[in-house]
Amino acid sequence: MAHASQSASYLSATSDTPLMGETIGDCLDRICARWPERDALISRHQGLRYTWAELHAEVERVARGLLAMGIERGDRVGIWAPNRAEWTLIQYATAKIGVVLVNLNPSYRGHELAYALKQSGAATLIFQSRFKASDYVAILEELFPEAREARGRDGIHNAALPDLRRLICFEAEDALPGMLNWQDVLSGADSVPVETLGELQASLTFDDPINIQYTSGTTGAPKGATLSHHNILNNGFFVAERMNLSEHDKLVMPVPLYHCFGMVMGNLGCLTHGAAIVYPEAGFDPLATLQAVSEESATAMFGVPTMFIAELEHPRFAEFDLTSLRTGTMAGSICPIEVMRQVIERMHMREVTIAYGMTETSPVSLQTTREAPLDKRVSTVGTLHPHLEIKIIDPDSGRVVPVGEKGELCTRGYSVMLGYWNNPEATAKAIDAGRWMHTGDLATLDEDGYVTIVGRIKDMIIRGGENIYPREIEDFLYTHPAVSDVQVIGVPDERYGEEVMAWVKLKEGEQLDEPALKAFCQGRIAHFKVPRYIKFVEEFPMTVTGKIQKFKMREAATQELGLAR
Repeated sequence: MAHASQSASYLSATSDTPLMGETIGDCLDRICARWPERDALISRHQGLRYTWAELHAEVERVARGLLAMGIERGDRVGIWAPNRAEWTLIQYATAKIGVVLVNLNPSYRGHELAYALKQSGAATLIFQSRFKASDYVAILEELFPEAREARGRDGIHNAALPDLRRLICFEAEDALPGMLNWQDVLSGADSVPVETLGELQASLTFDDPINIQYTSGTTGAPKGATLSHHNILNNGFFVAERMNLSEHDKLVMPVPLYHCFGMVMGNLGCLTHGAAIVYPEAGFDPLATLQAVSEESATAMFGVPTMFIAELEHPRFAEFDLTSLRTGTMAGSICPIEVMRQVIERMHMREVTIAYGMTETSPVSLQTTREAPLDKRVSTVGTLHPHLEIKIIDPDSGRVVPVGEKGELCTRGYSVMLGYWNNPEATAKAIDAGRWMHTGDLATLDEDGYVTIVGRIKDMIIRGGENIYPREIEDFLYTHPAVSDVQVIGVPDERYGEEVMAWVKLKEGEQLDEPALKAFCQGRIAHFKVPRYIKFVEEFPMTVTGKIQKFKMREAATQELGLAR
């Protein structure tokens, strides 16, 4: 229940349901013992199915295998792979042994990967050999030439990444001689007694850091949001509570595991309620998602609006029986009202919810309820989650604004991250002395307790659920020898919500065209960061004090490109 004063944009949500004071490993043990024979995890593209009892046995095997390799409590282990059963086994196994899992975006290229590995101090990287257009083995061979030689299996030594010791490829047949493989992890398990794992698990506390997720900053350097068992286990639980999940539900999840949406709202939401989770494919595939819902008789589904649009528009949509669907969550960006109507009517998701949050808040702070009227589900991001507080403040004065007025949305409570990994300066900027997390989003609160996001203080671009920070792309484009200055903005897009646009000033006497600049980006930055539109300009709109006015750039570009809605 949220309590608000009549006039101020402040809410505090109480609940009769207490927070869980346990680690992820202890929760897994409890759930697996309670529903051992029920479905837990189904990875359709791999042909793998686990009951809770089978999942528990395999997680413990992986945990002991990691210990056998010399991986210790507090170590950081990077995972660079799309959705697959092993991703989840590693998520739970690392949680059981107090190892911090570092989520790496499957779209990362070499320099993005190297930055995250170095900044987190990761000692181990576990990865898939390839995915879509990315050859991960080739990227790693370039970063770690010693992986070509068998001695690399005894320990990688690289001056640029001094902490990294092990490269573990899921596919033995694709691994270089100096790389370990997944079978090496599993085969070592028997050398570690079950009691050793139990003692280590019992020594952990729920406030221990357990996960690092990289989220880019306006300075261009990604920051590692550090999350605890308590942060993410409870957040997954309360997201699932809003959907009324139980051990009788099956959730189809086409969203990526490396993101909070997948590993927290999906995996941990299902874990805490004994529900089964279904991965239709390694990456998003609308046909595979529809098939999964139909053939598994799924009751819930996740997605960002663009995923639901792709499913609804699929030419074979009518072939699939989706009548088993009841609920789900849509997040990542605001959903168009017509899409929401179709999701409810044509997909039968009468109880679909909308969620809002950020990685730094584990992620969800606000979510609509199953009973919320349609207009609230499409125009707002819902009401406050239990055990959390929000306030909307004047960004300049810090004072709470009256109900209905715009201001910066701030969140406080169990969900706020421990901090940015090894970055106290950035942490202090994001979390103030009162432990409020400043979201950077402009929002309003109405008298019914619903929050509407109206814009962003910073100029983050949300493309199909991916958060893109202009400064990161700007810093990369600056490295082109012909570029003098560059400003990146988001412009409206019917399919993705927003697309990336770069305004580029060239150095005097230099020549460059749009295809050449896009070619410069290909393979060097993640595909979704490559500008869709490029405009060559002589100058940028500025204030009299020399500050660039990105809102004017957006307005001009929206008109010129005919993107006005």
